[in-house]
Amino acid sequence: MTTESEDLAYDLHVLVARLDASADRILQATHAVTYRRFLTVLALRDLGATTQRALAERLGVSEPSVSRMTAVLASDGLVLVESDPAGGNRRRLTLTRRGLSLTSVCVKTLEGRLVALVEGSGVPYASYARHTRQLLQALAADGAVQPTDDVEGGAA
Repeated sequence: MTTESEDLAYDLHVLVARLDASADRILQATHAVTYRRFLTVLALRDLGATTQRALAERLGVSEPSVSRMTAVLASDGLVLVESDPAGGNRRRLTLTRRGLSLTSVCVKTLEGRLVALVEGSGVPYASYARHTRQLLQALAADGAVQPTDDVEGGAA
């Protein structure tokens, strides 16, 4: 017989998977963007003008994956891809105004839904947010964060 604490790792996995799927459905229905594409523009917003390598590191994915994703985002007018002024074969990535605007409205949409979900479950949102950040900091300090295979499941 297992206890609730022994099932917490699995419960967290299920929670994150369901939150990701829900975020994807919400963003596609409200803003016509996938959650994975949103995560990419959100990372670009936070990084500012950057290289594909830096974005790949931030997302924990390969550079070819970021290259495919940014090509799609550029064709949608969300990201500007230019040669890096430092030279070489590097590409410099910048969010366009449209990309910044989309990121902002998506953040507001998802944050509003998360607040409603958490508070509706009886958990104080401020406490949940604080504990989540503490867990993320502990994971980062532990070096437990590992890269994933791809930003968009293989193709953008």
